[in-house]
Amino acid sequence: MHIERSAATKVKIQDVLWPKDGICTDMEMYFHSNYKRCLVKEECICILFQRGGVVTTDTYFNSLTIGKWTKYTNVGTIKLTLFLLGKFNVSLCWKQKIDERYVERELKNITVDTDRRTEVVMEYPEETKGMFFFRLEAVEEGAKFYGGYYATEIEKDKIHPVKLGIVICTYKREKYVCDNVRLLNQDIIENPISPLYDRVEVFISDNGQTLEKYGLASERVHIVRNKNTGGAGGFTRGLIEILKQPDKCITHALLMDDDVVVDTASLLRTAAVLALVKEEYMSAFIGGAMLRSDQRNVQIESGASWNAGNLVALKANLDLRLWQNCLINEQEEYREYNAWWYCCFPMEIVRPDNLPLPIFIRGDDLEYGLRNMKTLILMNGICVWHEPFENKYSSFLEYYIIRNRLIDNSFHFPKWGRKELIRDLLKEYKREGYLYRYKNVALYMQGIRDFLKGIDFLEQTDAQQLHGEIMGSGYKATMAEQLEVPFFYKEYERGCKETHSFLHEAVRRITFNGYLLPAKHVRTVPMAKARPEFVWRARTILFYDIVENKGFVTHRSRWTFIKQGFEVLGMMFAILTKYEKAKRSYIERGNEIRQLAFWEKYLEIGEQTDEI
Repeated sequence: MHIERSAATKVKIQDVLWPKDGICTDMEMYFHSNYKRCLVKEECICILFQRGGVVTTDTYFNSLTIGKWTKYTNVGTIKLTLFLLGKFNVSLCWKQKIDERYVERELKNITVDTDRRTEVVMEYPEETKGMFFFRLEAVEEGAKFYGGYYATEIEKDKIHPVKLGIVICTYKREKYVCDNVRLLNQDIIENPISPLYDRVEVFISDNGQTLEKYGLASERVHIVRNKNTGGAGGFTRGLIEILKQPDKCITHALLMDDDVVVDTASLLRTAAVLALVKEEYMSAFIGGAMLRSDQRNVQIESGASWNAGNLVALKANLDLRLWQNCLINEQEEYREYNAWWYCCFPMEIVRPDNLPLPIFIRGDDLEYGLRNMKTLILMNGICVWHEPFENKYSSFLEYYIIRNRLIDNSFHFPKWGRKELIRDLLKEYKREGYLYRYKNVALYMQGIRDFLKGIDFLEQTDAQQLHGEIMGSGYKATMAEQLEVPFFYKEYERGCKETHSFLHEAVRRITFNGYLLPAKHVRTVPMAKARPEFVWRARTILFYDIVENKGFVTHRSRWTFIKQGFEVLGMMFAILTKYEKAKRSYIERGNEIRQLAFWEKYLEIGEQTDEI
């Protein structure tokens, strides 16, 4: 947010952004054009036009979603400022998706002719829906566009003070943390001309206690040694550090993963929304979408729904180079939380009696959102880039996924009960057993078993020690050359695509994926996307991660499969007799594990010198 004092207060709400090395270099995420464009470097970045060249900003980063600005903020008339040299036709434009139709209008058009770099200001007509953007057409060769910004005029008393407390949790990811701190220092913390200069504090929970030697700590970057209590413990420790320093006057917490790529412009846009937000939305969360780091135009998720544990990633797989998808992306739908790769919320929510749950990983952000989030604001251009999850596989997560799902459902979907859990247990036993991943079945049942112990287990267990035990109980991927089964790409490719006839599928099901028949194959399948039908009658399976060149091997064991079947029956009995009591313990005593006093004991705060 940038404020200029005049007869009326002008607030810059959104800069025109440029592709950046190390962030995103896909031009179509920023500008659309009808000609072979050229970015040139003079005193600053600009676009050099050919005669007749056209550039539009109906794009992910450089359009302005006026519908959301008018709904959630006190934004007034929108003015566009452009810096131009040469002769242009300049158009203010508008688009909206109505049902299956896309509607577009030119709102204003002027001709600009200047022999020096000139500031051009145009005012958009009032509009409460759709997307604003602009169109530049070069009338002559050599015309140049140097950038610009959207701004509004607003009464001073409608502007809220904003100071962000950025919380980052990390465990031995030193390079990622160093890169992100360097970027924050460069663009904001050590940059006096930044609109957020002196309005950002960074709190890094160093769960691995490895950051001291990198010299990252400063007046506004706080490195806190923390016990390894997972993402839940790390992010909570950062929130506690903010609570301990009320003199810093932090208004909002911004939780952000350590391994994301973020354009600091997302922080500026977030702050602008917060500065102008309407009173009825003061408690709103602002979420950042996750885009793929390997295809930076593709969105992984923009908000999500819990759906009783059957997670729904909203607006997944949109190609954001397409203006149609940018409009679709801004259509609001039911959502229940935003993940903590980029999630901002007011500090009034972060009270000593309203902290996250100590569930280590998987579900901390979700539960906190379900508990506290009434409104989630998502906007094009507020995002991070992250490695996609689709190819990631960690065996030990089987434990946390089910245990934490049961905890979260106890609080937020108590109707989900024994019948549903038994159904999911049988599905897990069948799927993982058919893949010979017997350790995963055991981890899943351990997660259920620990939930059935009630809230006392969560309160009294050393999370760091438990995590070590869980990590040691799952499958560990090793380098390909160390595996007992050699890797062949053709076999891997077949394992990704294999299909069978209806008759074959019937026989597969009747014989329990071939358990009742002799085993004869060695199969290679993708580690994260393996399906039972890929490994029909296999005696040995190589689960392979082609990106990391790693894998692990499992072997068929009828005895283990049968033995675990009996264990599943025993677990079903335990569920029938203990589930309701365990669920009740969380419902009735859940407040105990949200308290500052609990977290200080849990994290051993005060028992060590914490801040570097």
